[in-house]
Amino acid sequence: MNTQPKPGEMELPPVPFARSQVAPDALENVVRVLQSGWLTTGPEVLAFERDFAEWVGAANAVAVSSCTAAIELSLRAMRLPRGAKVLTSTMTFCGAVHAIVHAGLTPVFVDVNPATQMPDAATTAAVVRRAGSVDAMVALHFAGYPAPVAEMADAAGLPLARVIEDGAHALGTVVEDRPVGTISSATCFSFYATKNLPIGEGGMVTTDDPEIADYVRRTRLHGMSRDAWKRYGPGASWRYEVGMAGLKANMTDMQAAIGRAQLRHFPGWQAHRAQLADRYDAQLQEIPGIRPAARPASGRHAWHIYVIRVEPSFGIDRDTLSQELAARGIGSSVHFIPNHQHPYFAELLGSDPAEFPGAEHVFPQILSLPLHPGLSEGEVDRVCSEIAGLHTDARARLVRIERREGRKSRPQGGLSAASENR
Repeated sequence: MNTQPKPGEMELPPVPFARSQVAPDALENVVRVLQSGWLTTGPEVLAFERDFAEWVGAANAVAVSSCTAAIELSLRAMRLPRGAKVLTSTMTFCGAVHAIVHAGLTPVFVDVNPATQMPDAATTAAVVRRAGSVDAMVALHFAGYPAPVAEMADAAGLPLARVIEDGAHALGTVVEDRPVGTISSATCFSFYATKNLPIGEGGMVTTDDPEIADYVRRTRLHGMSRDAWKRYGPGASWRYEVGMAGLKANMTDMQAAIGRAQLRHFPGWQAHRAQLADRYDAQLQEIPGIRPAARPASGRHAWHIYVIRVEPSFGIDRDTLSQELAARGIGSSVHFIPNHQHPYFAELLGSDPAEFPGAEHVFPQILSLPLHPGLSEGEVDRVCSEIAGLHTDARARLVRIERREGRKSRPQGGLSAASENR
């Protein structure tokens, strides 16, 4: 394909896949913390936890260093026996699986529904039939799509007290009428640079269970009974006790100060994401071979990622489309490589790809397009226009080839319902 601009055509600025939005008052908060003389875990972290719990509607919020740490500590708070089996999607970020392993537990991968690219009640029930009874589950809200948490728990034979939600993509997601962060025993959020509430790094555990909150609060800082803020304040005692095995997984006041400011702008950013998703839908549904992002029948999608499917009738495959977009200055990504395909997990768990027909079928098709608060409607139009043009070019080449070979062009169209259920 010709990736060079036409004569006289100006080269357009790049459209990055992700770009962190930083509110002006976040910069002001950083300066304030720098001038305070206290940079690590302290009053800003406590204030951010209160703000976040109130926004989500949870009784408790505990700030930690990452969503990965949040999942590990939440699992450890369940005090499951070593080696206990924990369900999780095979198509999730590898850090979520590492969290299960580091908690001393055994991941059990669940296949996905190709329509949503995440587990549902049917795929959950299927793996339990194959693997036997399980002890807990980490339920993923992929891309911000609301997962049917209660239905999946029932299918797994688990109470919600044995379910943790991976909400790394799901701040702002609503399952039916319940916000993510208020449904299961604990929900784990991410504030990584590309997330809907970007801080750079950081995570949060929300829970209505005071015992889980207390456990995570203690274990995030080496299992110590008192953090430095409590020990070093005026008139405070330096004494502390280590009562449990802990991690170095605390959030700093610098991060929390950024998060508090970002949270005030979050509703507006979410509204813009939803508008951009609508714009993608309207244009991409007109392009043969492109399946727009899945939408829930109820609840609310947080639109962390906009994931399309590049079906065979588009004319070029997913990887070629990604490369061609990159050559035109447009970023894209893939979420995620199925974990049963990674050498480490394949050797650790002995997973057979045949056990994951949904993931094996859909993984070669999925592509994540740019979606962030700094993205303009014009940039969405440009992405869609380039995708449409690449389809037209691919079809034209196919027609020329088939004419030379004396064959008729195959009809356009997507996968049949039967092939979707393979």
